[in-house]
Amino acid sequence: MAEWLYEDGIGENRAILIEDGDIVAAEVERDSGLRVGTIAEARLIDADPRSGGVVRFADDHEAVVARVPAGISIGASLAVEVTREAMPEPGKIKRAVARASDEAPRTAPSLYERIVASDAPVIRSSAHEAADRFEDAGWSELLDEAATGEIAFTRGALRISLTPAMTLIDIDGAAGDAYALATAGIEAAARAIVRMDITGSIGIDLPTVADRTQRLALADALDAIVPQPFERTAVNGFGFLQLVRRRVRPSLAELMQYRPVESAALALLRRAERSRGSGPARLVAAPPVAAWLEGRAMLVDQLAQRLGRSVVIASGQGEGLDGGYVE
Repeated sequence: MAEWLYEDGIGENRAILIEDGDIVAAEVERDSGLRVGTIAEARLIDADPRSGGVVRFADDHEAVVARVPAGISIGASLAVEVTREAMPEPGKIKRAVARASDEAPRTAPSLYERIVASDAPVIRSSAHEAADRFEDAGWSELLDEAATGEIAFTRGALRISLTPAMTLIDIDGAAGDAYALATAGIEAAARAIVRMDITGSIGIDLPTVADRTQRLALADALDAIVPQPFERTAVNGFGFLQLVRRRVRPSLAELMQYRPVESAALALLRRAERSRGSGPARLVAAPPVAAWLEGRAMLVDQLAQRLGRSVVIASGQGEGLDGGYVE
């Protein structure tokens, strides 16, 4: 039976859905930004009859509103509901999206609340446990796949490429039975979509399969793994299928690839929280990661409180972003 494992991390909460010992779905919740489902007052700071407007919340986060209600002018306040979180892109952050609302203010459900509302039981995982259940299930391997976009499967490999318009998944493998490779590839792609919570427009490039019945079977294989709701095309004669899933928050791949310094720092904090010993804990990290941590004293203080000892941040020249360690 599937079950959720949940961690209250430092700077990031994590949840993985485990089935038969493997991670079949994963979500992270970081400490910044607007969350989907939030309803709050915001001030209109920009408006355009064609493109809508921009609102600013009390915490200075901003969101795009597609339609500004009549009678609301710049500087006025209105209640809005966040319908999509801010999305990281190369070199920038795409604003969150909101819509006018007449409902009472409310906070968005947390990651923990969302998984508790699912059908699977939830188990809290603690850093003080002898075993690391996340690692045992393949957490670091999943993060590496999300960061590189490279996933091996029995007959070949996937390459996940992020673009502002869509996520592209290329399926490659040794020459031979194209249908067998396409079948294994589309199943691997579907599992990756669910594991990394990839949403929005997704294109899957399969080996070319001429037989129409086989192309229908390939689409059915995807349908059996990716949960509804979503829309998709058929597999065309060139081996391409497109599906669209409602996009409400960044995928794990987007967080890892577009926020690599932050992701490396949070992973190091997780490892540090599980370290043992006495005396100051010394976190050695690549210069950008060390600088990120030094600029967030609250997270370092939280780590010190959980460890019950002081924490020192040190910059390690030549270390890769993910090469940080604890002394």
